[in-house]
Amino acid sequence: MTKREFLKMAGLLGLGFPLQASLVSCEDTSMSNPIDPNSDSVLIIGAGAAGLTAGYLLSQQGINYQILEASSTYGGRMRKTDTFADFPIPLGAEWLHVAPSVFGEIVNDDSIQVNQEMIPYSTQDTYGEWEDNELTIDPIGEYEDLKFKNSTWFDFFDEYIAPVVLPNIRFNTIVSTINYEGNDVIVGTTGGQNFTANRVIITIPVKQLQNSAVAFTPPLPSSQQKAIEKINVWDGIKVFIEFTEQFYPTFLGFGGQTANGQLEYYDAAYGQDSDRHILGLFAVGESAAPYISRSGEELKSYILDELGEIFNIDVAAYYVNMMEQNWTNEAFIGGAYVADNANWLRVSKLGAPIDDKIYFAGEGYTNGEDWGGVHDAARSAITAIEAITG
Repeated sequence: MTKREFLKMAGLLGLGFPLQASLVSCEDTSMSNPIDPNSDSVLIIGAGAAGLTAGYLLSQQGINYQILEASSTYGGRMRKTDTFADFPIPLGAEWLHVAPSVFGEIVNDDSIQVNQEMIPYSTQDTYGEWEDNELTIDPIGEYEDLKFKNSTWFDFFDEYIAPVVLPNIRFNTIVSTINYEGNDVIVGTTGGQNFTANRVIITIPVKQLQNSAVAFTPPLPSSQQKAIEKINVWDGIKVFIEFTEQFYPTFLGFGGQTANGQLEYYDAAYGQDSDRHILGLFAVGESAAPYISRSGEELKSYILDELGEIFNIDVAAYYVNMMEQNWTNEAFIGGAYVADNANWLRVSKLGAPIDDKIYFAGEGYTNGEDWGGVHDAARSAITAIEAITG
């Protein structure tokens, strides 16, 4: 059972999990010493969904800030490509798991009309399941996630958020140390630069903290260190294959999977203004291992053989092209996202603020009610800014 399925079932059955998580979210996050927009400043580490949202909201309030981004571009795990097909392909975050009103939450300006077209799946779309060497295909039924039409999560941020914060981003700036023992926070980089601010918002992936990419002085609180050490961050890969024909259902799942991963093929061209046949592969956790361990021609052969066995046809005869995005091997990221089956209480400790100076925001730094999605990253940034500004 996935995280979202578990949360939905818990709500239906009246279980205690959501109530306990809500108690965490109701804790007082206000600061004893709110930031002074006339003199204080904020440093944001990372320009993914959380970092961009945080910078955007600080801009709205006229607070001085900079975003330090390790790579040469923004977006993090929202990366996309416009060159593989005649519609944008999301290489990372793809679906909307909550109501479209979240776009308005992020933009935070009633005068701005967000024109983001989303596509629901039909109950008559098909879901195939491969289990015990047998394929069954049935109607998908109710499916709550929405798909972007001729757009992606990255495009939303690129149009509405990035233009505001782009002047404040320093690219190719790799943070290696954070010293918060004094009144101000001093952030050091691998290039020998030091940046000083009154508050710091850390939005780098949890996997980077696990890999000790940043050294903290003093060390993070022991409960936070333990949560970082113990939390499971899933490996992840996405692959896109173009075929001359569509021989596959809307979704193809695999029976017998454990809670330690997910594996799914899906119609990546669904609802797009395109007649191309693009099959997507999404694999995280233990289920991703056979794909992450391969690349190029070896990965292609493995996937074509797998699909050929499932559909009992010569899949290679329909093959056109393939591309892969291995997030586990991606510099400055190192994986997909915090596992769906992670302990909610441990998740809630990952992003606990420290001394009114260090804050965390991102898909894994939430209050434990939900995690792993772009909407979680954005909402955690909103929470951090509310706490910083009092």
